[in-house]
Amino acid sequence: QLQASGGGMVQAGGSLSVSCAASGRTFSSYDMGWFRQAPEKEREFVAAISWSGGSTNYADSVKGRFTISRDNAKNTVYLQMNSLKPEDTAVYFCAADPNGKSRLSSRIYEYAYWGQGTQVTVSS
Repeated sequence: QLQASGGGMVQAGGSLSVSCAASGRTFSSYDMGWFRQAPEKEREFVAAISWSGGSTNYADSVKGRFTISRDNAKNTVYLQMNSLKPEDTAVYFCAADPNGKSRLSSRIYEYAYWGQGTQVTVSS
């Protein structure tokens, strides 16, 4: 089970952090990812992190502004979002790729477990 939290509203240029707490499985051995879905748009990849936290992958649209990290002792994955833009407004979902083995996939179908999402709204 994945539980996302920490969303909210912020002005453009501001920062926000979202978290994803995992329970019930050995998520510490899974690659983890963040995706987002804006109204009337398809869900898109944001960032991924390897099971060890040693490797990351980012969508070009967030590279240099967002940072994904994890704390396996706490079974939690984080997404720090800086320099937010109105186009970052979306529901953010965390997901787990049990077969990842550090492949850091951007493909939705390779993530077997999903959280419920948390709303992030960036005002201009």
